[in-house]
Amino acid sequence: MSIVAIDQGTTSTRAIRFDAAAAIEASASRDLPQHYPRPGWVEQDPEHIWQGALATLRDVLTHDVAAIGIANQRETILLWDRATGKTLHNAIVWQDRRTADRCAALLAEGMEPMVRARTGLLLDPYFSATKLGWLLDTIPDARARAERGELAAGTVDSFLLWRLTGGRIHATDLTNASRTLLYNIVTEQWDDDLLRLFAIPRALLPDVHANAHIFGTTDPAIVGRAIPIAGMAGDQQAALIGQRCFAPGQIKSTYGTGCFLLSNIGTMPTLSDKRLLTTIGYRIGQERAYAMEGSIFIAGAAIKWLRDTMGIIDSAEDSAHLAASVPADHGVHLIPAFVGLGAPRWRTDVRASITGLTLDTGPAHIVRAALEAVAFQTCDLVEAMAGEDIAPPAMLRIDGGMATNDWFAQFLADMMGLPVERPASHESTALGAAFLAGITVGLWPDLAALDQLSRETRSFTPAADADRAVSLRRWRKVVQQALAAGVEERI
Repeated sequence: MSIVAIDQGTTSTRAIRFDAAAAIEASASRDLPQHYPRPGWVEQDPEHIWQGALATLRDVLTHDVAAIGIANQRETILLWDRATGKTLHNAIVWQDRRTADRCAALLAEGMEPMVRARTGLLLDPYFSATKLGWLLDTIPDARARAERGELAAGTVDSFLLWRLTGGRIHATDLTNASRTLLYNIVTEQWDDDLLRLFAIPRALLPDVHANAHIFGTTDPAIVGRAIPIAGMAGDQQAALIGQRCFAPGQIKSTYGTGCFLLSNIGTMPTLSDKRLLTTIGYRIGQERAYAMEGSIFIAGAAIKWLRDTMGIIDSAEDSAHLAASVPADHGVHLIPAFVGLGAPRWRTDVRASITGLTLDTGPAHIVRAALEAVAFQTCDLVEAMAGEDIAPPAMLRIDGGMATNDWFAQFLADMMGLPVERPASHESTALGAAFLAGITVGLWPDLAALDQLSRETRSFTPAADADRAVSLRRWRKVVQQALAAGVEERI
């Protein structure tokens, strides 16, 4: 018996087949282009999302696959016709900032405390509700059709489920629902007051289930037979499960397009005092966990920018040796606020900048500054969490493509003053989706059984001579200058 996980990410879609020991048997991948129709707008072609998921699934599917799990880029929203299954607009991606003014208006009206108490989130265009409202207000006749029940909306997991089941099932899971600004994480229901606030018709939205659940079965016309789709989770919660952070205080950070740090905070939805997010971590049978999250919008995307747009590096693998060639006191800082700054500052008006340039500055300095910026922002998140009423971490578990960089992993440990643990495989997100599906169909009995599976890791211990305090002080001074510049530009 094996399990296939579809990991639908921001820049690529992967499908991975795992065996009963959680070892990878096969994998396939397709790139997913991004579109930038205006500054601050980020879109994807829904058919590219679907075709990538379908193609990779077919590439790894075998007769002994017992179930499919889905992990997906969160907060990205789609709107489609229930009768035809056709989308009405490109997917609006989580990075998109087009609804910043709408969020600012709601903030000025004093709505954030109510929103935060019910969702654990903040009023920010990052989340799905204002993006969905924009679609309904922009597409001709969309709002009226939505109210008549002719349209469906959902995050990427819901869209893929709809397509895989031949349009029979419109559902999502708790973790994705909890990222919309429409779902009450205490009552575990779509919230009528929030639906009214964001003007979202209830008829648009999917049913919500626990993460380990038979959501539906694949249409035999699509993949040749009916296979249970037995687990779904947003990608960061899937990585929390894949990294086996099942106890309060266990913490993981995933370095993909962005960086998302989640700490298991147990069975109560403790709200943050430091503008971090509280979100549903998972619900599997009677096992329930909430998570506190810090979101960094740009991580690996900065390295991709250096490679694809600036031509500073030939490949992401070049970044480690280039960074190592530059002394620690090089003086260059990159603020990767290409779509604003995320937690704990939440400033949509700040833009990316590079400071400290001299005639001696070369490509290696800028590459190192980009890697350092992600590590420094992670430190900011860990320190913010240290001030919360939650269990403290003993180590940080990391995954994602950027985490394979040994120089970055060691620098991260040095700056945090905490050990960093990295699994041999960086496919924690897909593994989490596979765990959910496998538990549902009985391949693994429970979470305790997952902890007993073999886990090969590498650890990075903080260097005793790391000048952590000085480095972080310099970083935070540059960030404060960028924040002040953002205020001045608004004025």
